[in-house]
Amino acid sequence: MSNEQKITEKKQRPPIVVVMGHVDHGKTTLLDRIRKANVAAREAGGITQAVGAYEILRNGRKITFIDTPGHEAFSAMRSRGAQVADVAILVIAAEEGVKPQTEEAIKILEDTKTPFVVAINKIDKTGGNIDKVRNDLMSKNVFLEGYGGQVSYQGISAKTGDGVDALLDLVLLTADMEDLSYDPASTATGYVLEARRDPRRGLETSVIVKNGTLHRGDLIQTKSANGKVKILEDFLGTAADFLEPSAPAIIIGFETLPSVGEEFSVGTTIDQHSSTAKTVQKVWKSGGGKANGKELNLILKASDEGSLEALASVLAAIGEKDEKGIAVIDQSVGDITDHDVRNALATNAAIIGFKDRVEKGSQNLAEAQRVTIITSKIVYELADAVSEFLAGKRGPQAIGKLEVLAVFNQEKLEKQLVGGRVTEGVVRGKASFELLRKSESGTEEAIGSGKVLGLREKKSEIAQAEAGKEIGILTNATAKIAVGDVLVIKK
Repeated sequence: MSNEQKITEKKQRPPIVVVMGHVDHGKTTLLDRIRKANVAAREAGGITQAVGAYEILRNGRKITFIDTPGHEAFSAMRSRGAQVADVAILVIAAEEGVKPQTEEAIKILEDTKTPFVVAINKIDKTGGNIDKVRNDLMSKNVFLEGYGGQVSYQGISAKTGDGVDALLDLVLLTADMEDLSYDPASTATGYVLEARRDPRRGLETSVIVKNGTLHRGDLIQTKSANGKVKILEDFLGTAADFLEPSAPAIIIGFETLPSVGEEFSVGTTIDQHSSTAKTVQKVWKSGGGKANGKELNLILKASDEGSLEALASVLAAIGEKDEKGIAVIDQSVGDITDHDVRNALATNAAIIGFKDRVEKGSQNLAEAQRVTIITSKIVYELADAVSEFLAGKRGPQAIGKLEVLAVFNQEKLEKQLVGGRVTEGVVRGKASFELLRKSESGTEEAIGSGKVLGLREKKSEIAQAEAGKEIGILTNATAKIAVGDVLVIKK
């Protein structure tokens, strides 16, 4: 059979659809409704913080959906999602209209020339105003059908399901106009959606196939990484021998983590660089050098490449906005290990972990060496913690403050149990503190000092607590602690 004959034997492929819009406008809730799964309730902080890809069936036809984060920190993820997609759904809440991330999404769709339909969400809520959305879009040069343009739209309620089926029909109609097809005999190609280091399985990469057929056992590569497809799974985590376009896939077999957004190819068609050619600028500073050498040194860790990118972006913005010195010593994907703690100790850095965990031994080492570790599954909580950390650097050694709200046990000065709220920075186990009390004149005066023996949050022992948390604290102090006193935590 000739190459010319093979080219003509193309098959229709399902559309890849990206869902975009402002944070809290209902993107994830819409996908929940479409795939009949309650993912939104499981999202930390109620926001999507990774790119997820899913397949559904509509009237016997497959559709692949990519969910992209709405928080401003995840701009690069949204852009990559639009570049991979064939069609986009722009979700806009009826009662709010066009918001900053909506405008950003519109620009991304224009730049990538991605056809899209508009889903006007929350029409079930009082105050939902479809006319407001239409007028807002007109001011951004997006003209809906019936209003001087050709952009299809559908009023929906992601919560009740009203209008969702009609929206899916619009998506399929838009996809049909794009005449999507692929050659099953050609070399498999696609894009890397996410890359992470799983503690049990090793390097795990989420990809989406765009052309050809991807088989288990295929040699695979990007410009920054290569390997062999040892394990191939569909989006549900079910083992597969092969996957066709537009299937989301999970691959285990890359020798090093590829960069998110890269194109992958089976075989050796891509100009291959050595694994060391993947250059990630790990060390950077923000604040414009206006911190007079008083930078806050940080080591960044995250569960996956996309989350690491978002975390770095958020922290850089904090430094520039507040003209504070933030120096990132290192950044990498994976759990927080002994190596990270030792690196932090050597560079006088704090470790910031996003959506990952601290190994038990590493936690013990950090406590023993008094290395600060701040972790969260929500990016804006980490941003707040770093901002508070910076604000709390007024004294050379103070790293946090706790206001005493209750006193429980004071039989011995060396074992006083009190309760309080962390008002600044971080409180951690085995740290020293200065005890302050307001005088009659209203000024705070030092009346003693001590050491933190242990921390508890509710019924659980914890290693540290950040600003805003209410905790129990067991202390060894030189003076009797009273309600209203302030513990100034030091290194």
